[in-house]
Amino acid sequence: QVQLVESRGGSVQAGGSLTLSCAASRSMYGNYCWAWFRQAPGKEREGVARIHSSRGDTAYAASVKGRFTISQDNAKRTLFLLMNDLKPEDTALYLCAAGPWCGLDNPSSFDYWGRGTQVTVSS
Repeated sequence: QVQLVESRGGSVQAGGSLTLSCAASRSMYGNYCWAWFRQAPGKEREGVARIHSSRGDTAYAASVKGRFTISQDNAKRTLFLLMNDLKPEDTALYLCAAGPWCGLDNPSSFDYWGRGTQVTVSS
């Protein structure tokens, strides 16, 4: 079992930046993928970015590519999401997830989820 706790969401104006954090209850060494998803009211959960804990390869949704950067600490216990040039359409609850598969288009492939941190971007 892995517990994930997100933090450092907040409210910013368009064009601003935020860095989200996700703390894991244990190291994610091994064949794990962890990711950021987001969900806005009335919309489906959307994959934002993911990173493989051992290989380090990353992938991003087209809507955030070039603006967001996913990373992890050396101990593989904290996941980050640096978000630059934020837009009002980025407003959502951001959730951290982990599991053995790296499918951004398939939330059900992730076994562990945090409760999320709210990001609100005003125009």
